[in-house]
Amino acid sequence: MTAVAVGDAVPELVRRIELADMIAYAGATWDWQRMHYDPAFLEQRGLPAPVVDGQVFGALLAEQVQDWLGPSARLATLRFRFKNLVFANETVRCTGTVTAVDSGLVAIEQQVEVVEDGRVAVAPAGCEVRL
Repeated sequence: MTAVAVGDAVPELVRRIELADMIAYAGATWDWQRMHYDPAFLEQRGLPAPVVDGQVFGALLAEQVQDWLGPSARLATLRFRFKNLVFANETVRCTGTVTAVDSGLVAIEQQVEVVEDGRVAVAPAGCEVRL
């Protein structure tokens, strides 16, 4: 198990989100909102490309922490707020810092930004993990 202390940086998770990934996610979650894949629908609304489903970011934030702390760690809470849209074929970076450790419960503040232009996609965000 990884030793954890306040101030520790969670290893970054960087992921390019391709349209094929978005369609697979839509199929797995039964979320066929047209803004995630339909060019005609997007054009009518002035959107430049398919919009990444917001719940993908929850999955990425959870994956970031789980990859770091391993399979015995259990996500107790997860929270996140959207700041900006992310589009197909953009790369995102999840970052995080440990803010508290108490009796096996680790608090982490996280953020998601778009690598190409630095725009913050998700913040504030964070979780509590039981070790």
